[in-house]
Amino acid sequence: MIDAFATSPALLTATVFVLSLMIGSFLNVVIHRLPIMLDREWRAQSREMLEISGEFSGPPAPAYDLVVPRSACPQCRAPIRVHQNIPLLSYLWLGGRCANCRAPISARYPLVELATGLLSAAVAWHYGWHWQTVAALALTWALIALTVIDYDHQILPDSITLPLLWLGLLLSIAWHPGLRPAIPADPVSAIIGAAAGYLLLWLVYWGYKLITGKEGMGYGDFKLLAALGAWMGWQMLPLIILVSALTGAVIGVALIVLRGRERGRPMPFGPFLAMAGWIAMMWGPEIVRGYLRLTDG
Repeated sequence: MIDAFATSPALLTATVFVLSLMIGSFLNVVIHRLPIMLDREWRAQSREMLEISGEFSGPPAPAYDLVVPRSACPQCRAPIRVHQNIPLLSYLWLGGRCANCRAPISARYPLVELATGLLSAAVAWHYGWHWQTVAALALTWALIALTVIDYDHQILPDSITLPLLWLGLLLSIAWHPGLRPAIPADPVSAIIGAAAGYLLLWLVYWGYKLITGKEGMGYGDFKLLAALGAWMGWQMLPLIILVSALTGAVIGVALIVLRGRERGRPMPFGPFLAMAGWIAMMWGPEIVRGYLRLTDG
């Protein structure tokens, strides 16, 4: 079977697509529950401080994590059974509604599953049968979760960004001159990329705040760019920043013109960083070389 994966890119891609649909189902759990877990953690810390000062006392909150409690319909609380949780197929089979109360199920869930499958299949096709594929898949899945969480809540959880940063730095140990495509980066490029990625947006943050008196982005953006710098090296940072800034500007203007979005309403920057980082991971060196050829010509 291993030989079949190594010699057949189509088989590898198809297998990764199917398996990644299940990963997408798990990412839906992470996207929904992790912000709630963080909120409960912050509230628990606040309660602990108030209890120390004698201002609050109460029963501990029930267990809530990525496993407990069991997934259930948000309307009728009926538990979701295994056959009702098959990626994509269950949504189509149930007609996009709860099997018990017939309340509509958000199309977000199958879309995340499908996006995870398609992006993972693209990674498998691009990298082939190599350990780099596993690394690139892990980065892809983390970026998908961060994108949706930041879109919904305007937070980029440290519990994802910081492990991603350290994993990128650790993977740089496995770099060698013949490694193509060039992830992970070499150790020097990864360390400089992590530091420069954080520092660049930190300087933008404070420059904007000094000029306007407002906060233009959150610290999670700094950590995400640092993680991307650790994975791909400082050489990819200009491309990531350029693509994310241009994409954010175009989508922001489009939302204002087409949907009447308020100009002063904050828009998360994390999804654009994640998208630009994924593009850089897949085709960054080719894009940079193409640009340099154009400018030299």
